[in-house]
Amino acid sequence: MNKLLTPININNKLELHNRLVMPPMATFKSSDGLINDTLLSYYDEKTKGGYIGLVISEYAYISKEGKAVNGQISICDDSCIEGFKKLTSLIHKNGSKIICQINHAGSNTNTSITGMNVLGPSAISLSNKTSISQEMTLDDIKKVKDDFVKSSLRAKLAGFDGVELHSAHAYLLNQFYSPLTNKRTDEYNGYSLEGRIKLHLEIIKEVRKVVGDDFIIAIRLGACDYKENGTTIEDSVKACVEFEKAGVDLIDISGGLCGPNNPYNKEQGYFQEISIAVKKKVNIPVILTGGITDGKTANELLEDNKADLIGVGRSILKDSLWAKNAIEELN
Repeated sequence: MNKLLTPININNKLELHNRLVMPPMATFKSSDGLINDTLLSYYDEKTKGGYIGLVISEYAYISKEGKAVNGQISICDDSCIEGFKKLTSLIHKNGSKIICQINHAGSNTNTSITGMNVLGPSAISLSNKTSISQEMTLDDIKKVKDDFVKSSLRAKLAGFDGVELHSAHAYLLNQFYSPLTNKRTDEYNGYSLEGRIKLHLEIIKEVRKVVGDDFIIAIRLGACDYKENGTTIEDSVKACVEFEKAGVDLIDISGGLCGPNNPYNKEQGYFQEISIAVKKKVNIPVILTGGITDGKTANELLEDNKADLIGVGRSILKDSLWAKNAIEELN
């Protein structure tokens, strides 16, 4: 049997009927942060038929100051739970499992979006579209931890099979992780890997306490910045080993400050150099995404042991029948 079509058990907690993942992709379809009929129709169209093993829903902000863009969905208070229950019920009815990606934008937003001061690990501006952030105090960091924990519990109450911590694409956790954006000199310092992942490890451990042992905790890691003095593959291998020790069940590899693309590799599965290195050192499944456009290549990447699951984003976004057609061609 083709490996893409084989089941996989994630850390003895969640059984997937195949290894195809629909990764998180922002739709900007929410007007008030809540799940609406337009969003439900979108996810229904993408997952109908159960051809996708795992869906990771688009990033949800954990606090008002952590909102990245207008149209983003929210998980920052209990009012979101009922809408998310409709979403998880729909996905499960269609035959897939679903994890909720939760996020704080950090410096990657501006006051016109949040109506609040912009916070980050250090006083930085990521681009001319973002405000210069205020360096977070220890109290600010504690609040962020609490917000990740509360949002994870909401996700469990809403029927998700797990949560994914978003530490990629220049958002807050990724800003702490990258030495280019973390200029702190305290215990969360940017000059040591221990300092740069301290917040991640604390969040993982606190989330595990409230969600229990049977709930998936994944992390999407911006594993390389592809910039001078930025994060490296070696950093990410060491970080993922520590994330697994802290309680992570699933590693989702992506880009760091460079965003979701690899500026040096355009072949299908363009983050495979990283996923191969990480997979050799961890005992939990690794997701590989990046420009994958056909099922044959997705299957080959798995058979060549470059990852355990394959994320296909843009192709599914463009063509709602992509998963159906790709799987039928492999059968």
